[in-house]
Amino acid sequence: MTRATLADVASAAGVSVPTVSKVLSGKKHVSPTTRSKVLEAVRASGYEALRSPTAPRVGLIDLLIDGIGSPWAQVLIKGAEQAAVRRGFSLVVTSSAGPDFDLRRWIGMVRKRNTDGIVLVLSRANQDEIAAIGELLHVPLVLLDPVGQRDPRISTVGATNWSGGVMATTHLLELGHVRIGFIGGPLDTQCSLDRHEGYLAAHRTFNVDPDASLTRFGDFVVTGGKTHGAELLDRPDRPTAIFAGSDLQAAGVYQAAAERGIRIPEGLSVVGFDDSLMCEMMSPPLTTVRQPLDDMASEAVRLISEEVTHPGGSGGTRIELATTLVVRGSTTRLPTHTVPLADAPHRPETAHEHEPMES
Repeated sequence: MTRATLADVASAAGVSVPTVSKVLSGKKHVSPTTRSKVLEAVRASGYEALRSPTAPRVGLIDLLIDGIGSPWAQVLIKGAEQAAVRRGFSLVVTSSAGPDFDLRRWIGMVRKRNTDGIVLVLSRANQDEIAAIGELLHVPLVLLDPVGQRDPRISTVGATNWSGGVMATTHLLELGHVRIGFIGGPLDTQCSLDRHEGYLAAHRTFNVDPDASLTRFGDFVVTGGKTHGAELLDRPDRPTAIFAGSDLQAAGVYQAAAERGIRIPEGLSVVGFDDSLMCEMMSPPLTTVRQPLDDMASEAVRLISEEVTHPGGSGGTRIELATTLVVRGSTTRLPTHTVPLADAPHRPETAHEHEPMES
């Protein structure tokens, strides 16, 4: 028989998941009537809290991630595993990307092994349910590279995505590019929005008006980069450079360019984001913004370890690690004949005086 979940209790009581969480956590600001309905639903359903606040440490940390096959995910998993071993934990990794993944079943397994903490790496997440699960588990919960707006009750670890967007776009502007395409991730992903804001901010700094029609929001994967890259490269006024919101999308742009006989970087400069393992293997090697994925994973494990040792000390912590630009062979100075000066948007003369950054 499948055990009842938090959502089952909420549905039976006719309230929200966070309300159930408040009742079971003993918090105030819940009416006596509502509290009674929730407790009755708990008794009727046989729901059990996933972990007692006084449960002993078992030495396990759960990592739930969208997929484990991408270079991006592999770096995260490696960083988390190494950090867990250093701190005396074993890491249990589960992918939520497969068609057979069932959240209810996963929660049941987490309950059985009495895990000490959870790291979530999810491109789609219900913030209310995440918050409620964190409270009812009575274990540390850390969101890695979080999506959506931040919940101040939950610890998060991310990167300086806005600064990374500024660096990537500034690099291209310094090379003389003024028609720069942008292919981001989903519109409801905060990191994608931050990278796009950085792209726009760099244009403002150089007094260049970005062409809004050169902006696309995709899905962070190769197919999206190829599809949107093809749209941009098929334009009669195509961009001379593209800033892709992930290395995988940059790989898709490479494919679209190759199909059209456009050489990189001679005919198109490309910048990615992540600095995953694939960047050095691409031809030419990809210029990209490095977000320290291994360090981010390590910080998430550290927060869990410290919360296990000193409960209540690190909940709601927000950590942002610095991004850096890694210049390789996929970007070059724009040939002066590519965009006639009379047709190019205005940019300050000082921008032409900058030399390309060295890696």
